[in-house]
Amino acid sequence: NLALPDVDALFVCTGDDALSGLSASEYLGIRPRFTDNNRTGGSAFVSHAITAAIMLEAGYIDTALIIYGSNQRTGAGGLISMRQPSPYEKPYRPLTPLSSYALAAARHMHQFGTTREQLAEVAVAARSWANINPDAYAQGPLSIEDCLQSRMVSDPLSKTDCCLITDGAAAIVMTRADRARDLVTTPVYLLGGAAVVGEAVGP
Repeated sequence: NLALPDVDALFVCTGDDALSGLSASEYLGIRPRFTDNNRTGGSAFVSHAITAAIMLEAGYIDTALIIYGSNQRTGAGGLISMRQPSPYEKPYRPLTPLSSYALAAARHMHQFGTTREQLAEVAVAARSWANINPDAYAQGPLSIEDCLQSRMVSDPLSKTDCCLITDGAAAIVMTRADRARDLVTTPVYLLGGAAVVGEAVGP
């Protein structure tokens, strides 16, 4: 079995702690040789898994712990923004990060003809999955029409297009395949991963 002292790489990203790699290490009572708290929002943990896999393959680390926890709903009462708007954005009072996603969605609509109905399909599908999970925060029927009639938050994204603000936590332990074979729990293999930073495209 693996235990906390085996962790030699810690990956963590929280919205309200720019030094979360250090504070989490202290809280857990471990001294990893590497910490990473990249702040790329919801995709941070995919990036963590990619970095951990590369480091494991290279032999730089033996055990990685990827963690996240948030009490934004009960503790903060709302979304904690990871970044402040630039001086050029500030006069328009953007909702960060929502307005950035809204701009990306608007660009996708312009370039590919995506419709609000198609965006709504994402929310409807997510609700369908939530309806079979007794612990899901939001449940009940949700139709495309419900989405189209929901309150606009940052055009073209309405309330049903937005992430829910909830409490939650998760952790993933990663180690090399040869080591995982000897563990009690059946391992799940990471077969690949990828990330991309959006590119500004002219009209």
